[in-house]
Amino acid sequence: MSWTAEVAESPGASAGWADQVRDDGTSRGTTMDEEAFDAFYQTSFSRLVGQIYAMCGSVTEAQDCVQEAFIRAWDRRRSLDRDQSPEAWVRTVAYRLAVSRWRRARKSLLPPDRAHAARPPSEPDVTRVALARALQALPAEQRRAIVLHHLGDLSVAEVAAEVGAPTGTVKARLSRGRAALAALLADETLEEDRR
Repeated sequence: MSWTAEVAESPGASAGWADQVRDDGTSRGTTMDEEAFDAFYQTSFSRLVGQIYAMCGSVTEAQDCVQEAFIRAWDRRRSLDRDQSPEAWVRTVAYRLAVSRWRRARKSLLPPDRAHAARPPSEPDVTRVALARALQALPAEQRRAIVLHHLGDLSVAEVAAEVGAPTGTVKARLSRGRAALAALLADETLEEDRR
């Protein structure tokens, strides 16, 4: 049995509204069950559409915004309190939705901001492509040491701390990596010259 059905069967429950009771027995106000929400929707929808239409000037926008506000109210129906005017809550949400839509529509009509305009991608530099290929051909430890030291501007000691290896090991990786890169890049240059 649902919570609203249990409360509805209890003595003193009014039709369509249920008293919410805290664990300590004190009342938290009255909330809507599904039937009360349906009645609320039926009696309030047209009136709210008229009010939002008067505020925003578009019947279609008013209907959409009020409908969206009721969808949000449905999700909160157990916390909507009839004593705190749920119609005012729906009207406020619908009005904010209308304003939000108006702002988006207005912003879409403005010329685009050049600072946010997408820049065309730059073509990769031949040397950058050759370096990337050569780095990919190195063993992972050598590649990491070279990138951190030469591209990341870290000292040998900082590289050693980051990779968790002794300084001498990092120096050896750098030495071997530079030698391998020199050979790989020389091969790339020879291939480019042949083309």
